[in-house]
Amino acid sequence: MNSPVFQLLVLAGIALFLIIRLRNVLGTRDGYEPPREVNTPTARPGPALEVIEGGPDNDILDHAEDGSAIANALMDMKKVDASFSVNEFLQGARGAYEMILMGFEKGELSEIKPFLSEDVYDAFASVVDAREEQGLTVEGEFVGVREMSLHDATFDPATNEGEVSVRFVGELTHVVRDRAGEIVEGDERQVKRQKDVWTFARVMGSNDPNWQLVATSE
Repeated sequence: MNSPVFQLLVLAGIALFLIIRLRNVLGTRDGYEPPREVNTPTARPGPALEVIEGGPDNDILDHAEDGSAIANALMDMKKVDASFSVNEFLQGARGAYEMILMGFEKGELSEIKPFLSEDVYDAFASVVDAREEQGLTVEGEFVGVREMSLHDATFDPATNEGEVSVRFVGELTHVVRDRAGEIVEGDERQVKRQKDVWTFARVMGSNDPNWQLVATSE
């Protein structure tokens, strides 16, 4: 037999053998065959997250010792007024300190009167009136609050009135001049450090969100 013809027959036999083996292994598909279902593991639902009530309130504990009278008073305020936040109160107190202090220094009480109790306003007004009678004027610039901390807190359940005392260490320039414009107190080039403890009060849960300054001390 011719050698090329023989080689062709051998190759054809091998090809036929491979086709038969592939059909046995892979099978045949006639028409539409639905895709095989893939078994994917079903995700197990995790445990439901629950908010545990009665946990530590860092808004309070960042400023008062747990179980202290101050912490308990702040907690009572929150029970009456859920919107009350110690951190937000202190931020507001910082701004109020600058506004009220400089209003008093410059004798401009009309703008700060809504934030003062009647007793504090009368005390401030008497000092301002005495200055004017003596022909004294005060010049000052607020530098900033060097230190600030929660000093005390009380709550009256009978009236829902809360009082919070804040200790401030402020820095400002302070100069008092007479009628002639001469400096009689202070130094305009020197920064004065002033220490105050201010007490703010508010009826918790009331429609009026403003706190009033009800007492000042050193």
